[in-house]
Amino acid sequence: MRLRPEDSSGRIDTTADTKTTTSLSRKENKIASGDKDHGSSGRDSENNKAVHLKFDDNSLVSLLCGEHDRYLVHMEKALDISIVLRGNFLSITGPTQAVSAAHSGLQILYDRLSRGLPVDSQEVDAVLRLGPSEEATGGAVDEDLVIRTRKRHISPRSKNQVAYLRAMCGDGLVFALGPAGTGKTYLAVAAAVSRLMKGEIDRVILSRPAVEAGEQLGFLPGDLREKVDPYLRPLYDALHDMMPDNQVVKRMADGDIEVAPLAFMRGRTLSNAFVILDEAQNTTSVQMKMFLTRLGENANMVVTGDLSQVDLPHGTRSGLRDATEILDGVEGVSIIHFDDSDVVRHRLVTRIVRAYGDFEEKTEAGRQYMSSPSPDRPSTSRSKKRERGKRP
Repeated sequence: MRLRPEDSSGRIDTTADTKTTTSLSRKENKIASGDKDHGSSGRDSENNKAVHLKFDDNSLVSLLCGEHDRYLVHMEKALDISIVLRGNFLSITGPTQAVSAAHSGLQILYDRLSRGLPVDSQEVDAVLRLGPSEEATGGAVDEDLVIRTRKRHISPRSKNQVAYLRAMCGDGLVFALGPAGTGKTYLAVAAAVSRLMKGEIDRVILSRPAVEAGEQLGFLPGDLREKVDPYLRPLYDALHDMMPDNQVVKRMADGDIEVAPLAFMRGRTLSNAFVILDEAQNTTSVQMKMFLTRLGENANMVVTGDLSQVDLPHGTRSGLRDATEILDGVEGVSIIHFDDSDVVRHRLVTRIVRAYGDFEEKTEAGRQYMSSPSPDRPSTSRSKKRERGKRP
């Protein structure tokens, strides 16, 4: 086997076909007791290969593997491969495509640690989703897409999130559609806060329609802010995740950050601002048009929503669906579609989203929000007006 020279990061990469083996332990004592060393190779199937990595910084290797090597174990289970750790050497064995994904993922995670960024189980899931593509090389492109706020450094965790962040950098209006847990709102708030901290904009405006999620809450006590705050709580949570609490309070008091229900947007011109409309599937067509026409000079607008979770009255067409159909192809407008593969919450959420999607596809659930009432069947109120008009 021929060893390749070390690259600038200190890694050695050798590739060879290997004999199919059972899962290998990452402990040196098991390797010494009979498992093949990382320098040996054999041939059993041309679809299998072995890749060997060397990392210079042992302290980073420890963080790369995780407590009790849990990140390596997760990769093994997810990709059906074997990973052997010996000192600062890693040997990856398994199907060619899976080994390439693990090889790319480990390099990305090591580079991330080298830049002082944290690695956790969600980051491991992210590199597995991204795969060994050029977009996931951890190089200059990835660095450009890292959002830095006071409390967190946030990077894309799926290919659609990469496209989403790029769209927010280049287009004035971005629609993000997809299931819960795909980072639509979180990434938009992160991008807005980052631009505010850099002084690129004067204010961040976060808005939501005040629509209950399938419940009639009735009268809510308190002043106006106390009445609408429950609807806007998810936006507050995202803000507090990006900035220290005292900074959030100060920025809101100074007017740099504004959180308001959609109804308060009418008549305004939103200039030098980053504007986010969350839960936009619960807007009507009139509300959506009103909101989109608020866009002023040096402003960006992001509209997020999930068309499978519409809480509008039965038969009311979602303004988000109207807007994406009408504006599709318009210059300066991007529409990003997320799916269950982009879910970055608990792994069970991915399965839940997928199961509900399959059920809704079979039963055509939510169809009443996708099309307007037929012109041949006027609404009840119009029918009554016509009947009254015909009376002598």
